[in-house]
Amino acid sequence: MNHIKKILKPALLCFLIMTILCGALYTAAVTGVAQLIFPKQANGSVITVTLKDGTTREYGSALIAQTFTKPRYLIGRPDGVTNVSPASEKEKKLVQKRVDWLHSIDPGNEADIPMDLVTGSGSGVDPDISPAAAEYQAARIARERNMSVDAVRTIIKRYTAERFLGFIGEPAVNVLKVNLALDGLI
Repeated sequence: MNHIKKILKPALLCFLIMTILCGALYTAAVTGVAQLIFPKQANGSVITVTLKDGTTREYGSALIAQTFTKPRYLIGRPDGVTNVSPASEKEKKLVQKRVDWLHSIDPGNEADIPMDLVTGSGSGVDPDISPAAAEYQAARIARERNMSVDAVRTIIKRYTAERFLGFIGEPAVNVLKVNLALDGLI
């Protein structure tokens, strides 16, 4: 029994010290530094809009996709993640269902549908689409809102992020920001 106490006491002390160091102090330090250096990102990059009556309203995160299905809005990637093989029949049926839906809300559009409008992202919550996917939708949005296509393209361009450092990644259009701008909120 004495031998167990001899082993158990240092083990419990080590467990307690490591819990305090790693579970509390380290977490508090990282959170504090993030709040000081990157407060917007640390708080979820929430898009807050001040309305005409002076009140503010949160519309979502610039980093997490929002679902838009009305033809007057820019529509993003399909949400949700599947573990279905890209070559499977199930995935082909899913893609065809999405293609049919896009044709149903814009029957006159005979352009090729960009893949990011009919396939989910790896995370299932990608807030961005390609400039090609946004361009595919510009005429429909303009028609639905009684705007010129050029006015829609200008808004899309304003919320298109270019490649990081000019060569890393791909240009991306933030769907939520474009839709808030189309609604005149930002």
